[in-house]
Amino acid sequence: MTKETGPWPERYTAPAPAGDARILIIGAGLAGLFLALRLAPRPCTVISPAPLGQAASSAWAQGGLAAALHPQDSPDQHAADTVAAGAGLVEPAIAKLIAEDGPQRVRDLIALGVPFDRTPEGHLALSLEAAHSHPRVARVAGDLAGKAIMGALTAAVRSASHIQLIEHARAVGLLQDDQGRIAGAILKDRRGRISTFTSPETVLCTGGSGGLFRITTNPPQARGDALAMAYTAGAVIADPEFVQFHPTAMDVGLDPSPLATEALRGEGAVLVGADEAPFMSRYHAQAELAPRDEVARAIHSEISAERKTFLDTRQALGDEIKTHFPTVFAACMAAGIDPRQSLIPVAPAMHYHMGGILSDTWGRASLNGLSVCGECSSTGAHGANRLASNSLLEAVVMAARIADRLREADLGTAQVSAGVVPADLPDTALQDLRKDMATNCGVVRDGSGLSGLIARIEPWNPNTRRRVPFVPLGSSPKRRKREKKAAAAISVRISLRQATHRSEPIPAWAILTRRNWSLFHDLYRPTPATRYCARPDCSPRTGGRSRSRWRSDDGRHHSSGYPAYRPYPRPSAGAPGWHGCSGLCAEVD
Repeated sequence: MTKETGPWPERYTAPAPAGDARILIIGAGLAGLFLALRLAPRPCTVISPAPLGQAASSAWAQGGLAAALHPQDSPDQHAADTVAAGAGLVEPAIAKLIAEDGPQRVRDLIALGVPFDRTPEGHLALSLEAAHSHPRVARVAGDLAGKAIMGALTAAVRSASHIQLIEHARAVGLLQDDQGRIAGAILKDRRGRISTFTSPETVLCTGGSGGLFRITTNPPQARGDALAMAYTAGAVIADPEFVQFHPTAMDVGLDPSPLATEALRGEGAVLVGADEAPFMSRYHAQAELAPRDEVARAIHSEISAERKTFLDTRQALGDEIKTHFPTVFAACMAAGIDPRQSLIPVAPAMHYHMGGILSDTWGRASLNGLSVCGECSSTGAHGANRLASNSLLEAVVMAARIADRLREADLGTAQVSAGVVPADLPDTALQDLRKDMATNCGVVRDGSGLSGLIARIEPWNPNTRRRVPFVPLGSSPKRRKREKKAAAAISVRISLRQATHRSEPIPAWAILTRRNWSLFHDLYRPTPATRYCARPDCSPRTGGRSRSRWRSDDGRHHSSGYPAYRPYPRPSAGAPGWHGCSGLCAEVD
C-alpha cells in the first residue's frame, strides 16, 4: 500500500492480491452475516466496526420478519400488500420475488437456531402489523426478534471456518482499478490506522443513514457510509429521497429514541391526544393500522398544531405488555413511565432509508465487482414507504441470492487499485447537521427548507466531487430544480463525505430517482442485439423498459415462476451501459 499527497483527500494505492482472494463483506448486520454463512464453503471476510453483534440496526428490530406463513395467507397477497404500502412506487416483480422467497428464509433462520415464538400447538406465532392483510410477522419474545436473530447468526459466524472476521474496523473508501472495477476497500481501525483489503467482489451491507437525523431510532454509526463510498466511486444511487419515519418512537428525550413497535398497535394499542381521545380515525380509514407514512404524518400534524400525542396500551395489553413486549416495557420504565398505568408519549423518528445504491435482483450494483444488500441498497422493494417488517425479510432474501450468485462464480483477480479517504466532519458540525436534518428534511419537507439545508451544508465541504464521469439525468431547468429537491437527503451525505481530485462538480439532481426512469432508459440504452420484455411492470432493474416496444421474438414475457433465462450480458469493464437483468425477463441474442 502506498499513500499519495496532493490537493485532494488522502489517496491510497493497493497492489494486486497474492493467492486466492476472499469475498469482502463490509457490514456485520443481518444482511452481512447471513450472506457470509450462505457463501459456505467459499472463503469470505466480514468487516465490523464494533464487536460482532453490536452497532447493527438489525439487532434493534422489534417487530420481526414478515413472511406468508399463515394458512390463509399467500406470497401473492404479501406482495400485493407490499405494493399497496409503497405509495405506487414499488417494483411489482421485486415484491413478488421477495414474498415468494420469504417462507424459506424464515425456515433457514430457524435452522440456524432463531427461537421464533410458537403457539401451544407448535406453529409459528404470527402477529398482525399495520397495512398487512394477514398476520404474517414472525417474532421472538414479543419484541426481541432483531436481538435474537443477530445472536443466533453471531454464534454461527464465529464457528464457521470459511469466515474471517475483522472487528473494530470500518470501510472509509472503495478501491478501483484503472477500468473502474471495484477491487476492495480502504479500512480504518479504531486507532485511526489505514490499511487496504483487495478482493474480486465487495459487498456493501453497512445499513442506512438514520444517524444523520437528531430524532432517530438508528444507532449513531448509521450515517450513510455505503452510499457515500459508492457514490464517490461512480455507482448509481436510486430513490434517495425515500426516508421512512416510524410514527411511534418514544418521545422521552433520548438519542437514539426508543421504539414503540408497530406490533403494539396490531395488538390493539390506540393513539390518543392529551385528552385521551383517539384521533387517527380523522386521518385514515384504517386508523392505527394505516401505513406507516400515513400514521407518521397524522402524528406530525397533531404535534405541529401543538397537540401532544400518546400511545395508550393500558386497555389493549395491560399487564401483558411486560411479558409480551419486554423491550418496550423496559424502555418505558427506564424513562419513568409505567405503560400499564400511564400513556406513552410518541413522535415520528427517522427509521429506515428505502433509497440507496441501485441494485438488480441478484444484488449487483452498477459497478463491476460491487454488490449491495440490506438498507444501503435500493432494490425497488419498498417504494416510498416500507411495509412493516419487510426490512429483515429483504435482507435475508437478497443475501441468499447474492450468495447463490457468488458461491461458485469465477470472479477473476483484483488488479492494482486505488481509492481516496475523505476527511471526517467535526462532531460539533455533525450535531448541527442532525438538528437541521430533523427540522428541514423530516416527515414533511418543502423546497425552501431543503434549499436552505443544502446552502448551510456546502460550506463545510466545498470540494464535492465524483471520481468518475457521470451523465446528468436532468436537462431542463424545471427538471433540474425538481430533482435537486428530491435528492436533498443523500446530497447531504455526499456534501459531507466525499471530495476527490476530480475538478468537475456533479449536481445533486444527477442522482437517479424513480420519477425519471425514462431518462434512465435513455442513459443505459440496450445494444442492438438485446430485446426487452414489453410488460408494463418490467423495469430497468429486471432488464426491461417500461416504455419500450421491445419484446422477445417468440413472444415470451414473464412466466408464473422464474424462467431459466440467462441474465442480460453485462458490459465489459469500464463500459457505461448496465442492464441489470435478473433473469425474470426473456433474452434474445
